[in-house]
Amino acid sequence: MNLTAQIAKHFREVHFGGNWTCSNLKDNMANVTWQQAITPVQNLNTIAALVYHVNYYVSAVLKVLQGAQLDAKDEYSFNHPPICSEEDWEALKNKALADAEKFADLIEQLPEQRLWEYFEEEKYGIYYRNIHGIIEHTHYHLGQIALIKKMLRA
Repeated sequence: MNLTAQIAKHFREVHFGGNWTCSNLKDNMANVTWQQAITPVQNLNTIAALVYHVNYYVSAVLKVLQGAQLDAKDEYSFNHPPICSEEDWEALKNKALADAEKFADLIEQLPEQRLWEYFEEEKYGIYYRNIHGIIEHTHYHLGQIALIKKMLRA
């Protein structure tokens, strides 16, 4: 397996399962109701806000992998659309998982030498750093989602 295929596998695992931690986004979102997804716990972000936030960066880098310019701004990364129904929550979850699958597909297709090139601009580092950063970022917030879910059910 070449490096880009291995990175795509690692990315898929944090979203869909099979990773070393045995925890993934899809399973952690699966049995959360829309009401739970928007329920604040103490001063933490809601599950819906975290799912949106994770997908915000996946979606931004996905667009770059598709040939567009990077247009993400950190200040907007938690500004999710209102979740007022199960349909709204399902739409957010479905978008996050669909974007993740497209992202993984594009990583697999990425020529390995591209991993060592600058991502958009030198200040962002190389593709390798940015893609792994997305994976690390997802694991970080996945842990928060899992804990908030436990707190909501306690």
